[in-house]
Amino acid sequence: MAGKSSGLRRDKRHRVLKSGESIRANGKYQYKYLVDGKPKFVYSWKLEPTDPLPAGKKPCLSLRELEKQVEKEIDSPISPLAKKMTVLELAQRYVKAKVAVRPNTKQNYAFVLNLLAKEEFSNKIIANVKTSDAKLFMIKLQEDGKGCSTIKCIRGVLRPAFQMAVDDDMLVKNPFCFQFGGVVVNDAKPREALDEKQMESFLRFVHDDYVYCKYYETMYILFHTGLRISEFCGLTDKDIDFENMIIDVNKQLHRDSKMNLMINPTKTNAGTRKLPMTEDVAKMFMAILQDREMPRFDKGVDGYKGFLFYDKNGLPEVAMHWEHRIKNMKEKYNKLYKLQIPALTPHICRHTYCTNMTRAGMNPKTLQYLMGHSDISITMNVYTHLGLDDAKEEMIRMQELNMARDEMKKEGKVKPLSQKAFRVV
Repeated sequence: MAGKSSGLRRDKRHRVLKSGESIRANGKYQYKYLVDGKPKFVYSWKLEPTDPLPAGKKPCLSLRELEKQVEKEIDSPISPLAKKMTVLELAQRYVKAKVAVRPNTKQNYAFVLNLLAKEEFSNKIIANVKTSDAKLFMIKLQEDGKGCSTIKCIRGVLRPAFQMAVDDDMLVKNPFCFQFGGVVVNDAKPREALDEKQMESFLRFVHDDYVYCKYYETMYILFHTGLRISEFCGLTDKDIDFENMIIDVNKQLHRDSKMNLMINPTKTNAGTRKLPMTEDVAKMFMAILQDREMPRFDKGVDGYKGFLFYDKNGLPEVAMHWEHRIKNMKEKYNKLYKLQIPALTPHICRHTYCTNMTRAGMNPKTLQYLMGHSDISITMNVYTHLGLDDAKEEMIRMQELNMARDEMKKEGKVKPLSQKAFRVV
């Protein structure tokens, strides 16, 4: 009677029901709460976790457990927008905000968005994406046959996109902040540089071949300058200074998906550089210019004219032309010679140049400048391919150097350092 007089509501087991709790006619517990002034409900056959489940009913959380989840959700700083926005919409929002990016980056963004749109994961609400969801999505992509580099591109958009949502106070945590290597297996085959014998043998083959001999100068230049193929295609008469023996690298020539030619800035600011020419490289450029077949009407590209090579339609040649040619050259070479070349692309020519310069002992900072890298770690960790033979040669060189120093000491040509030199001032 005391319970009734106090106005407290109780269930059949005489337990006091809290505000918002009630029992439906069928015996199911109900909790009512408001979100933006609108009533919401959760239901359960149990009030407390220890309550027995009615016969024939499926296992479920108790009402009190559901209430705690509701309270946590209401108290969470996640914005209402995050509870409506999908992963694809967030990625699109991020890309839309990236205005000042290079054309190549824009193309990469478009590629990622198109790929995401085909994935079920893109329809998930961002507020519901957990770290485990993000990891499982990366794993699924690899299981579907996507390469490691492609998955990195996708994560390269999703990670900063979710971070943008965190910075905008839409989310509390970025689910893509995890170590990539611990989730996705790196199945990418490293681009192997040609060794000196392979490079010399291949250049000799191109020089002597009756079909490909007309491309010998270009192959020599690519192997001995480290130019990106898009940078080489973008060179014009004005960029080759024979008087000062300099190649002015200031742009790239590309062709978009609609087959339109365009001039783009260099890949990075460091890519804009002036390369010194050796006499051999200068001779190669002279030969190209002397043999060049200029189109009857040079329309130019974005105001630039006088490119090195033109196709049958009178348009400047782009990377694709050289990729196909070098592929065909490599295949013919491998049919004729025992010394096989596993892979060869314009970019491997660039790798080979970088590795050769490293083997020759070039200063890393100088090599970074010549390669046009914004970060020296790229020069040292990605583009140099040194192995056991290189380590042996370096050890022998150091040993010979030390022996020469010992001989000079014996002859009195080198004085030992005084202990005074090691005093701390």
